[in-house]
Amino acid sequence: MNITYYGHSCFLVDLKGVKILFDPFITPNPIVDGVDVNSIEADFILISHGHEDHVADVESIAKRTGAKLISNFEIISWFGAKGLEHGHPLNHGGKVELSKGITAKFVHAVHSSVLPDGTYGGNPGGWIIESLEQSFYYSGDTALSYDMKLLGDFYNLDFAFLCIGDNFTMGIEDSAIAANFVGVTDVIGMHYDSFGYIEIDHNAAKQHFKNKGLNLTLLTINESIIK
Repeated sequence: MNITYYGHSCFLVDLKGVKILFDPFITPNPIVDGVDVNSIEADFILISHGHEDHVADVESIAKRTGAKLISNFEIISWFGAKGLEHGHPLNHGGKVELSKGITAKFVHAVHSSVLPDGTYGGNPGGWIIESLEQSFYYSGDTALSYDMKLLGDFYNLDFAFLCIGDNFTMGIEDSAIAANFVGVTDVIGMHYDSFGYIEIDHNAAKQHFKNKGLNLTLLTINESIIK
């Protein structure tokens, strides 16, 4: 599995050639530099909720690549009205097969959701991605929730993408608790540093996770790793 970070909560996950792009917010992100949005390839774009810092580049990437959009009904309908009719609507608890042996399930998140023009964005969510290779949790924007323990009870997860920026989502303390709830020790941080409210101390965040017996990876923009 190859993972590339494009800032904020945007990751491209390549699972045996199936390219899954999460929450593309690249061109308006003030801290992103050196990312050529027009070179990003995607087979699927998974959208956790409707806020601009999660959907800003969806339309341009989807139109260029033909990627299928997957999100809640309201978001898929909104993009459908823009001519992006190649979408699959879900609601919480729903699961869709992306490719043979790879599924995406839409799970609970505690946040808000409105699209850039003020349209209601439905309920926010996160994702459980299961595959024959590895399985992981992408939290989306969320507060800490006891519902996360269900994910640890029912899924064998290898790692998690967790929001850590505080203010609008979990901070590092709650995120470390979330890692324990979902049953992982390996966390990739997201939703931090893009603007003033969510700037973090990287060393302090990593140390907090280490003190809890966890590993926190903070990728640099455009960095790729293999899991």
